[in-house]
Amino acid sequence: MDSLSYRTQGTCSRQINIELKEGLIDSVEFIGGCNGNLQGISALVKGMTPQEAISKIKGIRCGMKSTSCPDQLAKALEKMI
Repeated sequence: MDSLSYRTQGTCSRQINIELKEGLIDSVEFIGGCNGNLQGISALVKGMTPQEAISKIKGIRCGMKSTSCPDQLAKALEKMI
C-alpha cells in the first residue's frame, strides 16, 4: 500500500492523507476544511485510479482562490504517481 501525507496550499484544509491499494484510491482524509464536503469528495474518489480522479477534479477553484481542496487532492495524487 502506498501512502502520502500532503500539505495543502491556499485552502482551508491543512493536509490530505491518501492511501492507494493495488493502484486504486483506498482512502482520503482531509485535515481541516469543510468537513461534510470533503467527506463526500473522499467517498466519491474511493476505488478510482489516481488518473481518473485527477481528470475529474484538477483545476477546480474555490471562490476567488486559484485552487481548491479537490484541486489540492489532484496535485497530491500527481505527486504519488
